[in-house]
Amino acid sequence: MSSPNNTAKNVKLTYISFQDYKKKISDALDINFEDADPYKLCDIKPALGFIHQDEIKHYDYYGFGDIDVIYGDIRSFYNEQVLTHNLISTHWDRISGHLALFKNTQKNRTAFKLIKNWQQLMSDTKHHGIDESKFSKIYLRHKKYSGWLRKCYAMFNAYNRNCYFKEQYSTILSPILWINGSEEHPTVWYWKSGKLTNNTDGDREFLYLHFMNLKSAAWLPKKYGNKAAWESLSHINLVPPNKVTDGWIISEKGFLPA
Repeated sequence: MSSPNNTAKNVKLTYISFQDYKKKISDALDINFEDADPYKLCDIKPALGFIHQDEIKHYDYYGFGDIDVIYGDIRSFYNEQVLTHNLISTHWDRISGHLALFKNTQKNRTAFKLIKNWQQLMSDTKHHGIDESKFSKIYLRHKKYSGWLRKCYAMFNAYNRNCYFKEQYSTILSPILWINGSEEHPTVWYWKSGKLTNNTDGDREFLYLHFMNLKSAAWLPKKYGNKAAWESLSHINLVPPNKVTDGWIISEKGFLPA
């Protein structure tokens, strides 16, 4: 398999077959992961720092994310001050499965072992949403508590300390109210030269766009219908392959040339 010809200089690609990767997980966690389907990998996210501890040993942070995202200017959001935290999440009330960063410490790499029955849950072929539900409770025991109450609990639980839970409004067409408190989410987005904006929030930039609810109705709230916008499209990418561009539009019509 050849690498994409536009790979960023700070990105390293590693290739492994799914069967070999399932064996790697099974061996590292001492579980049976051989019968898992690809979606089950979401439940392994809390253990990725442990599974890949040799590969990440020279890095200050490690993390996990989803592939159905478009990133904006990450460094303008995660500056030196933010990168002093033990955990960085893009939701205010839980660890965000689509992007979360952890300081590369043994404590964080092994935190998943505090999940009750973690081996059974990760071995089960059923998807349990461990990355956002059970794993979150280790670092944020009472997710709906105010900031000062969280600090009080952090006095007695080291995992609750120095965590950065901030809503980044990344997932559109979700139950989360938008920045202005409205239920209406922007559905036209613009990516240009690494900057991500939309048609309703002016010049405000966003960390990333999670387009999960455009491509699938699996998690789409019923008020938006039973079918995601892109499910009716014959082609999602309408940007000509031979067109060199530093920008494009993401909407209910797919990826469009800017």
